[in-house]
Amino acid sequence: MATEDEPIGVFEPFRRFVSLERDVLVLSAAMFAFSLGFQMTNRFLPEYMVALGASGFVVGLFGTFGNVISAVYPYPGGAVSDRIGSRYALTLFGLLSTLGFGFWLVAPGIGAFSVAGVTIEPWIWIFVGLVLAQAWKSFGLGATFAVVKQATDPSRLAEGFASTETFRRTAFLIGPVLAAVLIGLHPQFTVSFQYVLGVAVVFGVLGTVVQHVLYDADSDAVGGSFEGIERIVRDLRDMPEELRPLLIGDTLVRFANGMVHVFFVLVVTQFFEVGLETTVSLGGLSYAVDLPPAAFFGYLLGVEMFVALLVMAPAAKVAERVGLKPVVAFGFAVYAVFPLVLINVPELASPYVTTTAAMVPVFAFSGLRFAGLPTHKALIVGPAERGAGGRVTGTYYLLRNTVVIPSAALGGYLWDFVSPELAFTVAAVVGLVGTGYFLLFGKEFEAYR
Repeated sequence: MATEDEPIGVFEPFRRFVSLERDVLVLSAAMFAFSLGFQMTNRFLPEYMVALGASGFVVGLFGTFGNVISAVYPYPGGAVSDRIGSRYALTLFGLLSTLGFGFWLVAPGIGAFSVAGVTIEPWIWIFVGLVLAQAWKSFGLGATFAVVKQATDPSRLAEGFASTETFRRTAFLIGPVLAAVLIGLHPQFTVSFQYVLGVAVVFGVLGTVVQHVLYDADSDAVGGSFEGIERIVRDLRDMPEELRPLLIGDTLVRFANGMVHVFFVLVVTQFFEVGLETTVSLGGLSYAVDLPPAAFFGYLLGVEMFVALLVMAPAAKVAERVGLKPVVAFGFAVYAVFPLVLINVPELASPYVTTTAAMVPVFAFSGLRFAGLPTHKALIVGPAERGAGGRVTGTYYLLRNTVVIPSAALGGYLWDFVSPELAFTVAAVVGLVGTGYFLLFGKEFEAYR
């Protein structure tokens, strides 16, 4: 482990990863597989839905439906992580996620059909698939927080989260870039995206098999039955006081991001319709590069996540010197400003560079928001009592994600019935209010003072 005066390098989290205990290593490997599958597919689903006949407002409803799932799933996952931890449960959720990728894959083949006079459009199966595909991701949320808290010194929590996040988000880098390569193989997006979904199914199967075969369940402790609504109410009441300003600021920032996040791909592919056409010279030979907008978006996501991987670990180290709050606030500010920057790219770029060229630094800027992610997680779980990290995390995300539920529908309404510019501007204003609130009232975690 790096000493307190030793700078933390980009590859330090990977060195620590290989020294993890076997079960954590196995679960992290499974997380990598499912993250890869989810990131290959999820950011492109709005474009896929539009290709299947969905409107912008339906895309917004899809985002809101995802918010419902994000709100409902983490609390049971956090409660389970504190009480049990079964290989069979993980295997079940892995299979459900893989089945969800499968629903997305077959959606175009099902086509539209009528039931009792009501036409069922093929994009309906994208909603069904999301219920399943997000199972493993959201179920494991509380467990991830609890494992890192139990294995890390309180003053190094941000650094501990940086190690796991850097490894996991390597899948976030590889996934969209791999998707971009596959999307470029066929001119029809629905066909090329099915290639992507097929690969996601393969990774889901591999992740499920790896965790089922290699995970050692001998140390799992089986607890009593879930206590129901009373337990949830008690956890809400007992949430550490330090978390309340963070929760309010974070909720506003995430509400803002939720308004527009599902439309980022549509900004690139339909609003600006920017791909990449250029010639690359290498070794005396010239190669023509012709990327359609959807494939170009995949590479932009790769740029975003490459920057994220560069900044997360150093930012966690900086937090040990300046505190968690400034680093978290910086991440919130980038979240808030990015929608305004993205929707105004031509005005910001012209007359100096093309919109296509400007997209690269814009998405690189977006990657800076991840600088605050490890510190943000440390600030959530840090005040929790030992052994209650999963429930505190689940409670926090239950509250935040419940409030955020209608955000995408609101953004979809503004996008479809008013204008994309207004949707993105309102989102930026809400995000800046959340950032300002946290700066004014947010509290520092004692171990970092």
